[in-house]
Amino acid sequence: MEKIAVLTSGGDAPGMNAAIRAVVRSGIYNSVRILSVKDGFTGLINAQIEEMNLSSVADIIHRGGTILKTTRCEEFKTKEGQRKAMNVIAVLGIDGIVVIGGGGSLEGAKVINSLGIPSIGVPGTIDNDLGYTDYTIGFDTSVNTVVDAISKIRETSISHGRANIIEVMGRDCGNIALYAGLASGAESIIIPEMEFSIDEVCRKLLRGRNRGKLHSIIILTEGVADPIKISSEIKEKTGIETRATILGHIQRGGSPTAFDRILASKMGARAVELLIRGAKNRTVGIQGNNIIDMDIDEALGIESIFDIDSYELANVLSI
Repeated sequence: MEKIAVLTSGGDAPGMNAAIRAVVRSGIYNSVRILSVKDGFTGLINAQIEEMNLSSVADIIHRGGTILKTTRCEEFKTKEGQRKAMNVIAVLGIDGIVVIGGGGSLEGAKVINSLGIPSIGVPGTIDNDLGYTDYTIGFDTSVNTVVDAISKIRETSISHGRANIIEVMGRDCGNIALYAGLASGAESIIIPEMEFSIDEVCRKLLRGRNRGKLHSIIILTEGVADPIKISSEIKEKTGIETRATILGHIQRGGSPTAFDRILASKMGARAVELLIRGAKNRTVGIQGNNIIDMDIDEALGIESIFDIDSYELANVLSI
């Protein structure tokens, strides 16, 4: 194992830079040359690749996003795109690849392995939607960003006696909404994993208003319902002025938390270690505070289990 390439793919996540740094410095420590691939699998196809040194990753552990940039590459899903990528790998003498990203990125790592180049996946996605690992890089930072935003929105809600619906990212996965809602004391958490009743949301708001509560927070996962429509329904049913806030891509940005920096550093270093040991088609993760690795096919086959206990606790505490 003389040359290892590293790329980031799919949506960016805070902590990706810490993982890149760990790959580069762990590789150099073990006398392995590290190549960076810009723009994910697109850069692999187009040979947007250059060698990295210790200075290449200086002063990036605290930065959000990814210095390697990232794209979602449809071309790599085609045989022709894969052929182009393999030609680049062969010409540059790349012996192994570390792929940092979500489920789609791990699928890309599988393809590379199937074509004969060892590849290791590192889970980087704010959604925390991969069932084989307790946490993915970026989730903790995203939740903390949402909690901070809720705190600011709560202050203006109290001033005006309003209810606020706050839409967060996740789409098919309600983890950000659930954990941010529990941490913020939200009255209602609307997520794709659980059915919701607008009437029950309204009953909670009215119970709070009747005991003198000056504000209410409702967390909504994007795609489950229209926040503007829900706010109008709530006002119509309860008479409570309700505003909607869509947090958007603020949830992807910002300096990663200490947890995400440490997690990314451990995962990136383990990925390099695995390649040096001759492993292939593996992905790293964390279970019970231990860094683990398993076959990518096995990992992607593990269903992400919704944390129903936390959801029920949030309901109990929001009475």
